[in-house]
Amino acid sequence: MDNAAVGEMQSSIKPAKDDRLVYRQSAWTRLTHWIWALALFFLLLTGLQIFNAHPSLYIGKQSGFGFDNSVLGFSAENTPDGPKGYTDIFGHRFDTTGVLGLSGGPDDLQARAFPAWATIPSHQDLATGRVIHFFFAWLLSGTLLVWLVASLINGHLRRDLAPRVADLKRLPGDIADHAKLKFRHSRDYNTLQKLAYGGVLFILLPLMILTGLAMSPSMNAAVPFLADLFGGRQTARTIHFTIMLLLVAFFIIHMLMILAAGPLNELRSIITGWYRTDPPKSGDEPATRSARP
Repeated sequence: MDNAAVGEMQSSIKPAKDDRLVYRQSAWTRLTHWIWALALFFLLLTGLQIFNAHPSLYIGKQSGFGFDNSVLGFSAENTPDGPKGYTDIFGHRFDTTGVLGLSGGPDDLQARAFPAWATIPSHQDLATGRVIHFFFAWLLSGTLLVWLVASLINGHLRRDLAPRVADLKRLPGDIADHAKLKFRHSRDYNTLQKLAYGGVLFILLPLMILTGLAMSPSMNAAVPFLADLFGGRQTARTIHFTIMLLLVAFFIIHMLMILAAGPLNELRSIITGWYRTDPPKSGDEPATRSARP
């Protein structure tokens, strides 16, 4: 498709005339964003279903009653005050009855690490959880690989995501502005966005995929050094779980920033591609309407 056709297509989907609107997100960026969002949603809830089958995490290559290497565990016990759910973190016990360890209605308490509303399927079904989990894991991995190759070819990584020296110099100011909920609306990502998106795309997601593969017996046979790279399958499982928590934290912060920066504008950008920028300051060049990969 030539540039004239691209311009004509952009003009046809552009909202009412507004010189501050720029075409910020290409169709490819929007498509991969929503595929990743869908995949991560199902990976989270099926991952908790799988975790419920053995609700403990360890550091090292082995686990069991003969080892003292547990870092996190969920359990339920009968006490003089009735059934209780507990969460153990590095040897410290917390009563989490009703949420973790023991959950459900007063007449239907269930001993399970995460409650029914937080897992897919809602009832304990390890086999189904694994099938759904692996499907979306391969979908996420394949989409990420294709996105990476395409972004290297079309320059999206270098142009839009790689932090420059000028970005790093602006980092203290960006942190201060975000703390004050002051946001700069421009076609380009700010420094914190570049660092956050880069951390997710090039650190957290690849580590999530590699630690998932390290827990697979078939991968242990095909690539035996992979599990050792992470200190054993049990350590890989703990890292996998920790990355899940970091991704959940990223999602929460991401949603809060969208609400604070203007949800309608942010959603329009990731749905239609068009984004409304701030009025140009004196001496600034007007924003151009170019497509972003």
